[in-house]
Amino acid sequence: MTRPELARELALIEPVDAREADSIAATLDRLSWAVDPFDEFANDHHLTASAFVVSARGVILHRHRRLGIWVQPGGHVDAGESPPRAAVRECHEETGLSVWLLDSRVFHVDVHPGPRGHTHYDLRYVLEATPEDPEPDPGESPDVFWFDFAAARERAEPTLVAALNKLEGYVARVRDWSGD
Repeated sequence: MTRPELARELALIEPVDAREADSIAATLDRLSWAVDPFDEFANDHHLTASAFVVSARGVILHRHRRLGIWVQPGGHVDAGESPPRAAVRECHEETGLSVWLLDSRVFHVDVHPGPRGHTHYDLRYVLEATPEDPEPDPGESPDVFWFDFAAARERAEPTLVAALNKLEGYVARVRDWSGD
Protein backbone atom coordinates (compact mmCIF):
# COMPACT_ATOMS: atom_id res chain seq x y z
CA MET A 1 0.00 0.00 0.00
CA THR A 2 1.48 3.33 -1.05
CA ARG A 3 1.35 6.49 1.03
CA PRO A 4 -1.13 8.15 -1.37
CA GLU A 5 -3.38 5.07 -1.29
CA LEU A 6 -3.36 5.02 2.50
CA ALA A 7 -3.98 8.79 2.64
CA ARG A 8 -7.01 8.41 0.37
CA GLU A 9 -8.33 5.60 2.56
CA LEU A 10 -7.87 7.61 5.75
CA ALA A 11 -9.64 10.61 4.24
CA LEU A 12 -12.76 8.46 3.74
CA ILE A 13 -13.12 7.55 7.42
CA GLU A 14 -15.96 9.23 9.27
CA PRO A 15 -14.39 9.87 12.70
CA VAL A 16 -16.30 8.52 15.66
CA ASP A 17 -15.14 11.41 17.89
CA ALA A 18 -12.70 14.34 18.12
CA ARG A 19 -9.88 12.03 19.24
CA GLU A 20 -10.18 9.99 16.04
CA ALA A 21 -10.45 13.13 13.90
CA ASP A 22 -7.22 14.43 15.47
CA SER A 23 -5.59 11.01 15.01
CA ILE A 24 -6.50 10.91 11.32
CA ALA A 25 -5.07 14.40 10.81
CA ALA A 26 -1.86 13.47 12.66
CA THR A 27 -1.49 10.24 10.68
CA LEU A 28 -1.99 12.05 7.38
CA ASP A 29 0.73 14.48 8.48
CA ARG A 30 3.00 11.57 9.48
CA LEU A 31 2.64 10.15 5.97
CA SER A 32 4.26 13.34 4.63
CA TRP A 33 7.49 12.86 6.59
CA ALA A 34 10.56 11.80 4.62
CA VAL A 35 11.37 8.61 6.58
CA ASP A 36 9.44 5.35 6.23
CA PRO A 37 6.29 5.84 8.33
CA PHE A 38 6.23 2.13 9.35
CA ASP A 39 9.90 1.77 10.36
CA GLU A 40 10.00 1.62 14.16
CA PHE A 41 13.78 2.12 14.14
CA ALA A 42 13.93 5.12 11.76
CA ASN A 43 11.88 7.34 14.04
CA ASP A 44 10.10 7.14 17.38
CA HIS A 45 6.84 8.12 15.61
CA HIS A 46 5.60 5.26 13.41
CA LEU A 47 2.48 3.62 12.06
CA THR A 48 1.31 0.34 13.56
CA ALA A 49 -1.53 -2.04 12.69
CA SER A 50 -4.04 -3.64 15.00
CA ALA A 51 -7.45 -5.21 14.73
CA PHE A 52 -10.72 -5.76 16.43
CA VAL A 53 -11.30 -9.51 16.21
CA VAL A 54 -15.00 -10.39 16.26
CA SER A 55 -17.11 -13.54 16.21
CA ALA A 56 -20.41 -14.75 17.59
CA ARG A 57 -18.71 -14.62 21.01
CA GLY A 58 -18.08 -10.86 20.83
CA VAL A 59 -14.72 -9.11 20.56
CA ILE A 60 -11.20 -10.10 21.65
CA LEU A 61 -9.22 -7.98 24.10
CA HIS A 62 -5.84 -8.79 25.59
CA ARG A 63 -3.81 -7.31 28.41
CA HIS A 64 -0.83 -5.62 26.76
CA ARG A 65 2.38 -7.21 28.07
CA ARG A 66 4.31 -3.97 28.54
CA LEU A 67 1.55 -1.47 29.24
CA GLY A 68 -0.78 -3.64 31.34
CA ILE A 69 -3.91 -2.24 29.67
CA TRP A 70 -6.73 -4.09 27.89
CA VAL A 71 -6.67 -3.39 24.16
CA GLN A 72 -7.13 -5.08 20.78
CA PRO A 73 -4.22 -7.18 19.43
CA GLY A 74 -1.74 -5.54 17.10
CA GLY A 75 1.80 -4.38 16.60
CA HIS A 76 4.47 -3.22 14.21
CA VAL A 77 4.36 -3.52 10.45
CA ASP A 78 7.31 -5.51 9.12
CA ALA A 79 9.34 -4.27 6.15
CA GLY A 80 7.48 -4.98 2.90
CA GLU A 81 4.28 -5.94 4.73
CA SER A 82 0.96 -4.17 4.17
CA PRO A 83 -0.86 -2.80 7.23
CA PRO A 84 -3.85 -5.17 6.81
CA ARG A 85 -1.48 -8.15 6.52
CA ALA A 86 0.39 -6.98 9.65
CA ALA A 87 -2.92 -6.79 11.54
CA VAL A 88 -3.74 -10.37 10.52
CA ARG A 89 -0.25 -11.64 11.46
CA GLU A 90 -0.16 -9.82 14.80
CA CYS A 91 -3.65 -10.98 15.73
CA HIS A 92 -2.80 -14.59 14.92
CA GLU A 93 0.40 -14.38 17.02
CA GLU A 94 -1.34 -12.71 19.96
CA THR A 95 -4.50 -14.85 19.98
CA GLY A 96 -3.59 -18.12 18.25
CA LEU A 97 -6.83 -17.82 16.29
CA SER A 98 -7.23 -18.16 12.55
CA VAL A 99 -8.40 -14.69 11.53
CA TRP A 100 -9.38 -13.02 8.28
CA LEU A 101 -10.22 -9.51 7.19
CA LEU A 102 -13.89 -8.62 7.39
CA ASP A 103 -13.00 -5.50 5.39
CA SER A 104 -9.58 -4.55 4.01
CA ARG A 105 -10.07 -0.85 4.73
CA VAL A 106 -8.91 0.95 7.86
CA PHE A 107 -11.80 0.97 10.34
CA HIS A 108 -10.45 3.31 13.04
CA VAL A 109 -7.31 5.35 13.72
CA ASP A 110 -5.73 6.31 17.03
CA VAL A 111 -2.49 8.06 17.94
CA HIS A 112 -1.20 7.13 21.38
CA PRO A 113 1.98 6.60 23.39
CA GLY A 114 3.60 3.24 22.81
CA PRO A 115 6.31 1.44 24.76
CA ARG A 116 9.85 2.84 24.97
CA GLY A 117 8.75 6.45 24.49
CA HIS A 118 7.45 5.84 20.97
CA THR A 119 4.28 7.31 19.49
CA HIS A 120 2.07 4.88 17.60
CA TYR A 121 -0.20 5.97 14.76
CA ASP A 122 -2.40 2.90 14.91
CA LEU A 123 -4.35 1.76 11.85
CA ARG A 124 -7.17 -0.46 13.11
CA TYR A 125 -8.90 -3.12 11.03
CA VAL A 126 -11.81 -5.50 11.65
CA LEU A 127 -11.05 -9.21 11.53
CA GLU A 128 -13.34 -12.17 11.95
CA ALA A 129 -12.49 -15.47 13.63
CA THR A 130 -14.22 -18.69 14.46
CA PRO A 131 -15.50 -18.53 18.06
CA GLU A 132 -12.76 -20.72 19.55
CA ASP A 133 -10.81 -20.10 22.74
CA PRO A 134 -7.66 -18.02 22.18
CA GLU A 135 -4.30 -19.78 22.45
CA PRO A 136 -1.60 -17.11 22.07
CA ASP A 137 1.93 -17.94 20.95
CA PRO A 138 4.53 -18.46 23.70
CA GLY A 139 5.92 -15.12 24.82
CA GLU A 140 2.66 -13.31 24.10
CA SER A 141 0.26 -12.11 26.77
CA PRO A 142 -1.67 -15.10 28.17
CA ASP A 143 -4.53 -12.77 29.11
CA VAL A 144 -6.61 -12.95 25.90
CA PHE A 145 -10.37 -13.34 26.12
CA TRP A 146 -13.65 -12.92 24.25
CA PHE A 147 -15.93 -10.23 25.69
CA ASP A 148 -19.44 -9.18 24.80
CA PHE A 149 -19.46 -5.51 23.88
CA ALA A 150 -20.72 -4.26 27.26
CA ALA A 151 -17.99 -6.17 29.11
CA ALA A 152 -15.37 -5.06 26.57
CA ARG A 153 -16.25 -1.40 27.14
CA GLU A 154 -15.93 -1.91 30.92
CA ARG A 155 -12.56 -3.69 30.66
CA ALA A 156 -10.92 -1.76 27.82
CA GLU A 157 -8.59 1.16 28.01
CA PRO A 158 -10.98 4.17 28.28
CA THR A 159 -9.75 5.70 24.99
CA LEU A 160 -10.97 2.54 23.21
CA VAL A 161 -14.65 2.84 24.23
CA ALA A 162 -15.76 5.06 21.32
CA ALA A 163 -14.14 2.67 18.84
CA LEU A 164 -15.88 -0.30 20.50
CA ASN A 165 -19.22 1.52 20.18
CA LYS A 166 -18.51 2.10 16.49
CA LEU A 167 -17.50 -1.55 16.12
CA GLU A 168 -20.65 -2.87 17.78
CA GLY A 169 -22.83 -0.91 15.34
CA TYR A 170 -20.73 -2.03 12.38
CA VAL A 171 -20.85 -5.71 13.34
CA ALA A 172 -24.62 -5.55 13.85
CA ARG A 173 -24.96 -4.22 10.28
CA VAL A 174 -22.67 -6.74 8.54
CA ARG A 175 -23.01 -9.99 10.54
CA ASP A 176 -25.86 -12.04 11.93
CA TRP A 177 -24.56 -14.79 14.20
CA SER A 178 -27.94 -15.59 15.70
CA GLY A 179 -28.09 -18.88 13.80
CA ASP A 180 -24.60 -20.01 14.92
